[in-house]
Parts: sequence; structure tokens; C-alpha cells
Amino acid sequence: MPFSLPSLNVILARFLVLLIGMPIHEWAHAWSAYQLGDDTASLQGRLTLNPLAHLDLFGSILILLTGFGWARPVPVSPYRMRTSPRTGMALSALAGPASNFLVAMLCAVPFRLGLLNLSDIWSSSSQFHPAPLLWTIAQISLGLALFNLIPIYPLDGEKVLLGLLPRGWGDRLLALQPFGPYILMGLMVLGIPGFLIGLVWEPLLILLFIL
Repeated sequence: MPFSLPSLNVILARFLVLLIGMPIHEWAHAWSAYQLGDDTASLQGRLTLNPLAHLDLFGSILILLTGFGWARPVPVSPYRMRTSPRTGMALSALAGPASNFLVAMLCAVPFRLGLLNLSDIWSSSSQFHPAPLLWTIAQISLGLALFNLIPIYPLDGEKVLLGLLPRGWGDRLLALQPFGPYILMGLMVLGIPGFLIGLVWEPLLILLFIL
């Protein structure tokens, strides 16, 4: 199949996610940890929305090419938090995906207020229009949030689940950490994360923009 460049709206959406959405995600981790008493990220200059403090080169390239990528993880020390280590890590980890959900919700506001029409989302892809731009940003943001909530190390969802499980079960989950990246890679090769995310991704977009 011949390679085709993405539309202008898609290109702009990926740039905005890269320069705003990804830094917000990492800042949310740093800010929540700081509120819980851990200043590790702050001392390393990560309590900022400056993209240069957070972006990873390869992850950024993937965002621009595919709409999926990653930033540099924020350093967090759960033993410096005022809560128990597992609870603190869970709260800090949850802040990242929550920020992605918030970005998606903000993208839907102009439609809810009647400032933009839903029909404009599928307008001509050859021209700039804020409707498909906001729709694409919401798509990418929700995708990143849902992917990060998968409860497999090193994703945020593993830390969130660890904070919710009884200690004995949590210890079993911790024992899987060395194998987490390999498990995640295997699942991605099989396409399972994409399938699971797809089950809730479009319904969430419909809830945000239409219902």
C-alpha cells in the first residue's frame, strides 16, 4: 500500500499532544507526588510544563508518526510521601492518566456549548478545522490514558492496582515486575491492548462529544 501523509488536522493534533498533553501527564505525576510530600521530581526540574524537561526522543518521534508514544518517566520516591508507599505511588500514578482524561473532556467543551458542530469533525481533511483537531486530540489523549491504566509494570495501572490490592496480593503483583516489560511486549505483539482499549475508547468519545 502506498504511504500517505496524515491530514493537517492530525499532524497539528499530534504536535499539540506532544508539546502539551505529554508534559501535562508527566507534570501531573510530579505535582501529585509533591502534594504528598515527595519533592524528588521537583528537585530534578520535572515539576514543570516545559516539554523539554519531559520528552523522550524516540517516544516523541513515534507520537508524530503514529499518534502513540511516551515521555521520560518522572522520578518518584514513595517513601518520602506522607501516605503509605503503595497508596502514595497509586495516587501519583493515577494523576497521569487522569490528566489525559481531563484534556479529552476539555476538547469536548466547545461542542457541548454549541460553538462547534459534530458534523464538522468529519469535514474535509485537506483543510484546517478546529472540530477534527479537537476530536483527534481527544482520541489520542484517551488512548494514552487507557493504555497507561493497563495493570502491567512499568505502566501506571500496575502502581494503581498495587495500591488497591490487599498486601498479600500486592506482593504477588510486585513479584511480576521483572517480567512486566516482556509480558506487555508479548501482549502488544498479539494486539490485545489495542483490542481492549478499543472496547471502551469509542464509547468514551461518544459520551464526551455526543451524549
